[in-house]
Amino acid sequence: MKSSATLGVCLIATLFASLAYAQQTTSPNAYVYVITNPAANSYEIDGYKADSTGALTPLAGSPFWKTNKTLYAMAHTTNWFFVSDGTNIYTFSIASTGALKQVSSVDAAKYYEFSGLTGGALTLDHSGSTLYSLALDGSGDNEFQFFAKNSNNGSLSFFGSTSTNIAYGDLIFTGNNLYAYGFSCFQDTTFFYALKRSADGTLTRFNSTEPIPSYPNGDFCPVRGAADPANHLAVAMYLETNTSGPPAPPAWLAVYSVDNSGNLSTNSTSKNMVTSAVGDIRNSVASPAGNLLALAGTSGLQIFHFNGANPITAYTGLLAIHNISQILWDNHDHLYGISPAGLLYVFKITATGHKQAAGSPYSVHNPRAITVLSK
Repeated sequence: MKSSATLGVCLIATLFASLAYAQQTTSPNAYVYVITNPAANSYEIDGYKADSTGALTPLAGSPFWKTNKTLYAMAHTTNWFFVSDGTNIYTFSIASTGALKQVSSVDAAKYYEFSGLTGGALTLDHSGSTLYSLALDGSGDNEFQFFAKNSNNGSLSFFGSTSTNIAYGDLIFTGNNLYAYGFSCFQDTTFFYALKRSADGTLTRFNSTEPIPSYPNGDFCPVRGAADPANHLAVAMYLETNTSGPPAPPAWLAVYSVDNSGNLSTNSTSKNMVTSAVGDIRNSVASPAGNLLALAGTSGLQIFHFNGANPITAYTGLLAIHNISQILWDNHDHLYGISPAGLLYVFKITATGHKQAAGSPYSVHNPRAITVLSK
């Protein structure tokens, strides 16, 4: 009897240990949400769970919303998810399982004095207290709208907007959450803007220095930026020379430091700037630790070492060779990217190695946007 009792206790202990291990290994590292366009006039929000390797499985209840409205952009905090349809911005609650449930909406278009698209891009500041919505009419009357987030129910309240400017598109916040910048190159002209964030979330444009590296027989034109947590910006630039025509790929990578007044300075020169192989830049994102920079473009995906104020250095070749339209990191060294070719990529990437997740790339229906909630 004694040996049988001992055996029973051991079996129970083993069972509980196995259950605990199973629960631990099935805990998600991230929830991944993708806007897809599976058919004409049909959009939906699909959800996935990423495990510790980055491998994805669909979330129960996905897709969480199907609509005939065109869906443009997403953003999220820990508990609230936001998506825009060009007129309204919808709030969904995020359950512990990753499931989404619509709880409210706000008509962003009624706060825009022009006839156009609202919610073309959605960006939260680092505190998650303010949602910034890009409004644009196709004629250069672009502005950022400000919406305060109610922490109790996720609802959004409009409280202001910037003045209009043709350049407004990206909104890249510095690590200290005090400043935001944007870069674009249009018709051989550099469009650069700097905005200061007030304590209430208001963005106010200010004049900031932006020195452009020189080239012996040409000019650089910034096209896209990304920020690390320590107030450094990585800026991709195209080069225009007397013989090459308009600014065009490959992109050269410069680094800027942001001082206490929001001014930019750089040690980058044409001699220490590395170039990319991704073609036309579509997206650039620094890793949460700030030591890696991911670039996505028409020719694929590539990773670089982001070294603070020091020059960016080469790391990988092309990790994907499809057109990659958007990329995002989670907090566990996983990088996710969508391709118009109907693919969803996942990679495990550290400063010393990289590996594509099992099953990647996954087949998805015409992905339009992606957002990643780390757990």
